[in-house]
Amino acid sequence: MSDRLLVSTRKGLIEVRRNGGGWGHAKAHFLGSPVSAALKDARDGTLYAALDLGHFGVKLHRSDDDGASWTEVAVPSYEGVGEGEDAPSLKLIWCLEPGGADQPGVLWAGTLPGGLFRSEDRGESWTLIRSLWDDPRREQWFGGGYDQPGIHSISVDPRNSSAVSVAVSCDGVWETRDGGQTWTLGGQGMRAKYLPPEQAGDPTTQDPHRMVRCKAAPDSYWVQHHNGVFRSRSGIDGWEELKVPPSSFGFAVAVHPDDPDCAWFVPAVKDEFRYPVDQKLVVTRTRDGGQSFEVLSEGLPQDASYDLVYRHGLEIDATGERLAMGSTTGGLWVTENGGEAWSGLPARLPPIYAVRFA
Repeated sequence: MSDRLLVSTRKGLIEVRRNGGGWGHAKAHFLGSPVSAALKDARDGTLYAALDLGHFGVKLHRSDDDGASWTEVAVPSYEGVGEGEDAPSLKLIWCLEPGGADQPGVLWAGTLPGGLFRSEDRGESWTLIRSLWDDPRREQWFGGGYDQPGIHSISVDPRNSSAVSVAVSCDGVWETRDGGQTWTLGGQGMRAKYLPPEQAGDPTTQDPHRMVRCKAAPDSYWVQHHNGVFRSRSGIDGWEELKVPPSSFGFAVAVHPDDPDCAWFVPAVKDEFRYPVDQKLVVTRTRDGGQSFEVLSEGLPQDASYDLVYRHGLEIDATGERLAMGSTTGGLWVTENGGEAWSGLPARLPPIYAVRFA
């Protein structure tokens, strides 16, 4: 069970630690700078932090001494891709994930504008996965919440480090079984309600907001989609749409590491509104694979709540009982019992982009 959280916020990377019976603010890194993603690599203990410095660009920092000091390393680059006005440029590192246990030093990064990158030297250099970037089906990718498409979810198969799945807003879910040489487009069974009925089932038009898979059952996936909640028991195809109270719209999803039928979501009013239903922040949980859902609210604000939880704002630890959740209004909550009851951090934090146990 992890007693430490890395909280990526608009004003820095905030460390939160468990002290006795509660959680408290411990330390801030890059204070004042937006941090889009953070990672502690369990293979060697290295910390990574991705910064979005606007006019000054995207930066990536690495710490080899648990955050006591940081070294700037390379960022993914689109140099040599396209020309003139068609040349892409890095806008955001949206997610960072480690490679497999048998791949020391390997990292994956998902970016805006929709590039997948791999590093084999702990971020010293990065390679664009051209097989995905150059796939002719990529011409149908389009932006969702951002003007450009982006890769926000990366999952390495624990059985095979060469098998990697990604989710794209907007272009559904993809998988490679050979380390990125070739790609398969999945998404059969998903539905894009924002398109005409005859196009709604097209895998290239889907907008998954977040995709996770169960570590103990790697063929079992959950997706919080723009149009609802979907699950698959058979990899990146064979999706089943589920109805979740009080709303099937949201951004975040977490799955129990040992139980593929147990997952959590944070519902909201959809599209341009994006606030909790009835202004009551709740978490929904299923423990039977989506046949039924519980609405969990103990310890969460139930009056005049404007908290929205982003894609990476909900995280679960290895026990499957401790979860953390951070919101756009700087609220941070932790549960020790699978969501039955939540306790809020008393500190007022900046808007939270992502939370991660470390």
